[in-house]
Amino acid sequence: MDRPLRGEPLALDLVNTAWVEGDHRVDLFDDPAGVSAWLAEHRLPGGRGARAALVRARDAIRAAVTGDTDPLGVVLAHGSRRPGLRQGVPSEEVIVDDPDWHAAWVAAADLVRLYGERPERIRPCANPECVLWFYDTSKSGQRRWCSMQGCGNRMKAARFYDKHVRPKAAR
Repeated sequence: MDRPLRGEPLALDLVNTAWVEGDHRVDLFDDPAGVSAWLAEHRLPGGRGARAALVRARDAIRAAVTGDTDPLGVVLAHGSRRPGLRQGVPSEEVIVDDPDWHAAWVAAADLVRLYGERPERIRPCANPECVLWFYDTSKSGQRRWCSMQGCGNRMKAARFYDKHVRPKAAR
């Protein structure tokens, strides 16, 4: 399944596994092959219960970016990071209580990382009908659309129509 807006940070990439296409909602995880493909794309382990954990994490991340962080805390409670030192080099080990939650926990922890760096750069697409989120890496920090080719062009065309075509049609 070809999904939009690939290449975002892990947390937002997980959120973007559910999107709107035309008039209907598409969920990559409705198909077990979609779950496996997403896990493989990010080199993350998965088990029989990984889909349920990923959907919970996706919902929790979406809630967090819209202001409700309680569900994210529930996901993060499934694991932790343990700092270490190996041959003089700092390292970090991810400890997760249930292997099915590993990928979900890593994605949730990635959102915490993004909030620690530049939280103002975590944004929804400015198209009110779009459900995708992105991390604005533009130099100016003014990105508005999930993609200029998709939502950006649609919204600009709609504004042009409202400004130039619609007034003439009303005459």
